[in-house]
Amino acid sequence: MHHSILSKEINVEMKMPATLSAVALAVMLGLGFCTGTVQAQTAPTADHSATAGAAVGDAWITTKVKSELATTKGVKSMDVTVRTTNGVVTLTGVLATRTDARKAIAAAKSVKGVKDVDASGLKAKD
Repeated sequence: MHHSILSKEINVEMKMPATLSAVALAVMLGLGFCTGTVQAQTAPTADHSATAGAAVGDAWITTKVKSELATTKGVKSMDVTVRTTNGVVTLTGVLATRTDARKAIAAAKSVKGVKDVDASGLKAKD
């Protein structure tokens, strides 16, 4: 009987580091989420609902543009940073050719909700 108790104790001890890592990760993610939420809520605005709607819309547009870039032939999407503010997409980075830069701009403009594309920070190696 003593052997089975010792076996259970060892088994529990071996599982603890994984459990602690999972808890630590959850706490860090939770704190990161809370920090972002607090920052968004403390931004001074007259109409909070409009700002929240724009933020959700901007986040959706950014995600959609990144998705379009990832599927655009010749465009290395990892080389392009995408930011969206009030429907205006800003592309920055360096692509291989001017043709690739034009493709990236066209891909961004094709996304529903994009009001304009600022590609002044998008450069080509050629």
